[in-house]
Amino acid sequence: MNVKAISVNIGRALLVSALFMALSLVVSLIYGRDAGFGPLLISFIITLLVGLFPFIFVRNIPTLSMKDGFITIVVAWILSFIFGMLPFVLYGGEFTLVNAWFESVSGYTTTGSTILNDIEALPKSILFWRSSTHFIGGLGVVVFLLLVIPEASPYRLKLTNMELSALSKDGYRYKSSKVIWIIIMVYLGLTVTSTLAFWVAGMSFFDAINHSFSIAATGGFSTKNLSIASFDSRLIDVVALIFMAVAAIHFGLLYAVFATRSLKPLNNTVVKYYFSTIILTTILISFSLIRDGNYDSWGRAFLDASFNVVSYMSTTGFANCDNSKWPWLAAVVLVFVSIHCGCSGSTTGGIKIDRLLISFKAISNDIKKRLHPSSVTQVKLGPHSVPDSAVASVTMYIVVYMLLTLFSIVLVMMFGTDPAEAVSGVIASIGSVGPGIGEIGSFDNYSESLVSAKLIYSFDMFLGRLEIYPVLIVFSMIFRRGQ
Repeated sequence: MNVKAISVNIGRALLVSALFMALSLVVSLIYGRDAGFGPLLISFIITLLVGLFPFIFVRNIPTLSMKDGFITIVVAWILSFIFGMLPFVLYGGEFTLVNAWFESVSGYTTTGSTILNDIEALPKSILFWRSSTHFIGGLGVVVFLLLVIPEASPYRLKLTNMELSALSKDGYRYKSSKVIWIIIMVYLGLTVTSTLAFWVAGMSFFDAINHSFSIAATGGFSTKNLSIASFDSRLIDVVALIFMAVAAIHFGLLYAVFATRSLKPLNNTVVKYYFSTIILTTILISFSLIRDGNYDSWGRAFLDASFNVVSYMSTTGFANCDNSKWPWLAAVVLVFVSIHCGCSGSTTGGIKIDRLLISFKAISNDIKKRLHPSSVTQVKLGPHSVPDSAVASVTMYIVVYMLLTLFSIVLVMMFGTDPAEAVSGVIASIGSVGPGIGEIGSFDNYSESLVSAKLIYSFDMFLGRLEIYPVLIVFSMIFRRGQ
């Protein structure tokens, strides 16, 4: 294991967090040096020094192996969580050690779950830092690393292969350096345009920036206790809904739309399936709300249903209404879309549309094969054939994802958590969704969850954000080393 090279690249990741802590200090000064200044200053100094420390002893960075690349990714995320929780711990209030850890992990993994009962009581600088963890995590600590690594280095390609899923990479069809810049351009474009849209729709500029960080990262942290509902504006609801839906689409396709100035790139099987799922589940929930949810207006039912479907499916987790009292049919549909989620190549979590669509087509082909044993069938997404190796990889990922979900649910329940919270909490955590249903619904939080549950949810967030395998590979390396 190349400790020197790994430590330098992890140091670069920590310097990114230090940069945003510095920006949070500027926010504190703008708002009259608020109560977050001291905690942020101490956190900034510590994070900056630790981030710079490896550079003192390492002059020439040797090439990393594939194993070193995996270790770099996993450790960079874990240390980001640890240093990211420092401002919360030092500020105090509702941030106990476990709560600060939970909030930091939730931020960096762009999950958006929170333990806060009174978000609006936080100083502006801490709110900005909290939103910044989304921004850093959404773009990816690893992507920031790739920006400062020489293009000729094989490490750049290796990290690209690990950070981006196989389906996502295939969609770009660009060199690794081009992939990174495409991600950055689309990500920043979503941030800027959503900031302006929220500002024009009636938010303050500070609120608009913070909510745009959540939009681009599909995270969900808000500056308000009641999230988007606090603004009581149908226009802001619609702006949030549109940007949440767009942010869950493959970034390569969004770039292609901008580059070609045409919507033709969106005319493909995956995007059609994505929007079809949104429409069908919205209609189903709307029907449930009218029949059993005390909704008198189809218009209001449709808006609330569509907002929540897109919010959960994009894993953003914003709220425009209290869904904790919704009928069970509506709640179950929200759980379904929390597993389903958005497209590969976006910042969404969950299994993702692409994988589910491939698995559905694989099942269909298998049925045809059993009916006609001599026939030759192959899974296709539009005009493109999916290699059998990719189909097998997708199937294995879904199996591992569901097994880990079931294991986590059982583990959380063993420690005494209510079954409804255990199921929705685990699904919301490993899928990076944020809110669950019932007691941890859109207007509620995880403050009353058991400490054991918070720790398990945090680990699930970590697994889901890194798409499971990098974490399992590193753990496997550790255990084998010990044998």
